[in-house]
Amino acid sequence: MVVKLLGPAYVSSSRRVLACLIEKDVLINVEFEILLVDLFKGEQRKQEFLALQPFGKVPVVQDGSLILFESRAIIRYYVEKYSGQGSCLLGKTLEERELVEQWLEVEGQNFSPHVYALRYQLIYAPRNNVPQDKAVIESSVQKLGEVLDVYKERLSKSNYLAGDIFSFADLTHLPYTEYLVNVTDKGYLIRNRKHVNAWWEDISSRSAWKRVLAL
Repeated sequence: MVVKLLGPAYVSSSRRVLACLIEKDVLINVEFEILLVDLFKGEQRKQEFLALQPFGKVPVVQDGSLILFESRAIIRYYVEKYSGQGSCLLGKTLEERELVEQWLEVEGQNFSPHVYALRYQLIYAPRNNVPQDKAVIESSVQKLGEVLDVYKERLSKSNYLAGDIFSFADLTHLPYTEYLVNVTDKGYLIRNRKHVNAWWEDISSRSAWKRVLAL
């Protein structure tokens, strides 16, 4: 059986999935293909793609007869399916698992929306000749800073967000934080917070993430 990921490997959501697959050793034990969906040509809006992902977003994973979309749901599936191999990612006890789920929600609801707004305003708006919205940038910086102050407090007490294990709550932060630190000029939001920066240096140095960036 061949597992297929439909979508460019460079988009954030695909990078999350690929990092998980590498952490779980799926790419070692399962035949795997990345099938390009050209977003610039609008291939995500073609009927054959919409039949798999009705919202026209990437990535989509085909695992046998199972079709999955939404990167965090895909990650959860592979963490469970291959629980006996690779990195744990989900926690070993009920308490650990619930902390992972808690911080995964924090990433999706509190962290990523502000980084997404900054990424658009700082990177994509200029590329598309769209005027930057300074008010959005200032608001996003302020709100993200408040979120990262919570992270600073949390990471002063534990190595990772859900405790002392690297989990997929940490993993899902990788793509957007990569943009924030290494592509925008707002990386100081991470670097100026000692414990948050140490956490970032740790998770971004993992071999799985380095392999994803090399794709």
